Amino acid sequence: MSFSVELSHCDGTNSVATTCTIPVSVLRASPFNLDWGDSVFAKVYATNEYGDSLTSNSGNGAMITTTPDAPSNLAEVYASRTKSTLGLSWSAPIFKGGDVIIDYRISYAIQGGTFTYLTSAVTGTKYTATGLSFGTTYQFKVEARNTYGYSTFSSTISLLCAF
Repeated sequence: MSFSVELSHCDGTNSVATTCTIPVSVLRASPFNLDWGDSVFAKVYATNEYGDSLTSNSGNGAMITTTPDAPSNLAEVYASRTKSTLGLSWSAPIFKGGDVIIDYRISYAIQGGTFTYLTSAVTGTKYTATGLSFGTTYQFKVEARNTYGYSTFSSTISLLCAF
């Protein structure tokens, strides 16, 4: 493992600081060249008028992450359709933001209405919406979540609740 010195964001000018923030764009560029999902290992040392302290052991306090791409291929699961239920399936994002997908959040609206959250913490890529009104058209869209946050929404699908 090799280390590079970063002094433009952590230069020690604040004599009481115990943290510093290095933008992801800096860590992804030369000389670091870290990729999404890479761990950030860091060593620190203190400097005062008498010189530098010993360097700390390396620590892993962060991982390079960002929000995942939106789920894709949102579709109806026809086998789950009844007078009051509609089934949905989707594909996990290809780019997961450098981390694993924790879960999904589904929003819905009555055709042309305002979207609201239907459910969250869905750990698979299928869901059956229940308690719907027969003869009503619903719109659905899905977000994926990793430790960094939620993706943008998938495309929207409109489904008529009818059997």
